[in-house]
Order: sequence, then C-alpha cells, then structure tokens
Amino acid sequence: MSPLERVMAAFEHKDYDKVPIYHIGFSSQVASVILGREAYVGGGIQQWREACALWQGADAHAEFLERSFQDALDLALTLDQDIVRISYWRLPKKPSQRLDEYTFLYGDLNGSYQVMRFDPETELYQVVDERPCPAENFEDLKRMVEEAERSLDNYRPTPKDFAFEVRAQEKIGQERLVRVNAAGLRIPWEGVWLEAVAAEPELVARWLDVQVERALRVIPLLANLGFRCIWGGGDFASEQGPFYSPKSFRELMLPRLQRITNACHKHGLFYLFGSDGNLWLVADDLFGASGVDGYFEIDRRAGMDLGQLRRRFPDLTLVGNIASYTLHQLTKDDVVAETLSCLEEAHRSGSIIVGCSNYILPSTPLENVMAMIETIQKYR
Repeated sequence: MSPLERVMAAFEHKDYDKVPIYHIGFSSQVASVILGREAYVGGGIQQWREACALWQGADAHAEFLERSFQDALDLALTLDQDIVRISYWRLPKKPSQRLDEYTFLYGDLNGSYQVMRFDPETELYQVVDERPCPAENFEDLKRMVEEAERSLDNYRPTPKDFAFEVRAQEKIGQERLVRVNAAGLRIPWEGVWLEAVAAEPELVARWLDVQVERALRVIPLLANLGFRCIWGGGDFASEQGPFYSPKSFRELMLPRLQRITNACHKHGLFYLFGSDGNLWLVADDLFGASGVDGYFEIDRRAGMDLGQLRRRFPDLTLVGNIASYTLHQLTKDDVVAETLSCLEEAHRSGSIIVGCSNYILPSTPLENVMAMIETIQKYR
C-alpha cells in the first residue's frame, strides 16, 4: 500500500498492510538533529523567525517561507510518515519595532500594541506586554463577538490561504496524506469566557456560530482542492477533565460540531477533532453523536486509552497516543514499551494511526526519539 492508501484504510475501517504513522509535530531543536541542519519547523520559534524575516524585508521573508516548506516536507519524508504536516506555526504580521534580538513590538505604543519575546531554550514566542489588556468582563466579550461577526462580511477563503498545503498536495498528494488545519471549534479557556459559558451562554453561542460559518465557507474549497481530511477541533480539557460541564458541551458545542461534520461528509471529507486532556465526560457526545471521524492529540497521561476508545467507539479513527512527556522525561525503555503498546493495539484493533500525540519538545533526549522511531520501523 502507498502511505495515502494506508491512511485512507484507517479512516475507511479496512485492513492496512502496516500501521500508518504520524507524529503531530517537532520542535526545531529535535528536527534539526534529525535533518542534520537547522530545521525551520516548530512552534513559537517559527513565529519569531518570521518576525525576523519580515523585519529584514521581502527577500528574507520569501527565503523563510521556502525553507519552512522544504524542511517540513523533508522531515516527514525522512521519517517516512504517512501523513505530512507541511505548516507549522505562523505569524505573518510585520513588527513595527525591534526592541532587541528576541523582542518585537507590533502596533503603536501610543495606541494598541503587543510586545512579544522569544525564549531560545523553550522555543516559545510569547506576549509580555499588550494594550488593551485581554478581555476582562462580558462587555469586552460582547465587543469581541460583534467584531468577529462583522469580519464574516469579508471572509472569502481562497487557495492562497492554504498555499503550503496546496503546494504539498500538488507535489505529494497522490502518495501521502497532506494535513490541512481548518474548521476549528472551541471556546477560549480564559476565565471570563468560562464564566460566560454559565452566565451568558447566548454570547458564547454567537462566538461559536462565527466559527461554524467560517468552516462552512472553507470546507467546499478544501474539498475542491483535493484534500481528504480536515483537522479541526480545539483544546478544551486538562488531565482532570473538560473546562466546562457536559451539559454546556451538549448545548453549545454539539449542535455546531454536527453542522461542521455534516458539511464535511456532504463534500466527501473526513473530520478530525483534536484536544489534549481527559475527555471521557463528554466522549459519547464528542466521539459519537457529533459525527466526527477521527480524534488526534490523544492524551495518554490523561487517561485516553487506545483500547478503551476503540471498544467504545468502533467507528472512530484514532491518531497518536505516544506521549511527548514520555519522550521528554522518561527512559528509553519506557519509550519502547509505550510505542510497542500503541503498535500492538493498532495491529489488534485497526483504524489506528500511531505516533507522538503532541510536539516533541526541545531538549528531548535524542536516544528517546530514536528509540521511538526504530521501534516503529521494526514493528509497524
């Protein structure tokens, strides 16, 4: 089977010749070791690199984009992944000031602005100062919702919005599945938003409706471009469980998620929902009633077990379940054991795509990464 045929077999609940493989993402540090050169992939580091490139000018930014595309592709092919993640984090907004090597200002110090700083050790690029402050009350949320609703007037998605994915689809789409992120659906987990879930649910519903409307406009486009799956969802849980009640999920999220999945199915697409955390309290709605086809970022340490998921949801395609924590913090033997357990369940149950469920973090021991890769190569 080709990598694409293998992945599609997992979604169509057919037998595959060997277990399909996909790792959610790599830090630049780890990817650089694998490729033997500085790799333009990762999280915040890619946003900082883009800020540097934009600050230097159009030629530098074009070079950044080309290196980012090629390194993401080379990384996936070097590891023989059946699914290719071609886009990592972006921030395509030119800074207005460079404050030091790692710090940029966006906006105007006399008006609205954000100051963002890069930490080379963690590869994070984070807001360290901003004005106005993040939403603090329901009036702030109302203004945000109204602005989001107005933005729909000019939202016309085009292939240019998915330039990397379209290019990858044209280049390797007949051989491997190209991941495309779209049609996300989530309630922000900042405190005032969670208060609004209980006290102002109609405001939260309007916020979600904007996301649904954007999804309904982008789904036909992606189908026409030849993509097979849409990677959506959004984090909403910790290891202790969801950030809001099952009742709120059922009333606010479920009907809107059903609209998205129905649209995907109408256009021949599979829809995957991704979230860290313990999702068992809402599992029947999320993985059953919603109609989602796949689940990624499966959080093993939060109790999301492949075997239990397969028994309870036989029609759900599962992606991941090797914990980045295990790779980062535990021993080589632990990594081998965890990787084997995922492969064994995939062979036993089917419709499972094995890999690391989240980013392989900076400073992850290379021997652990190689132990996972070699175990997969030997036993998949």
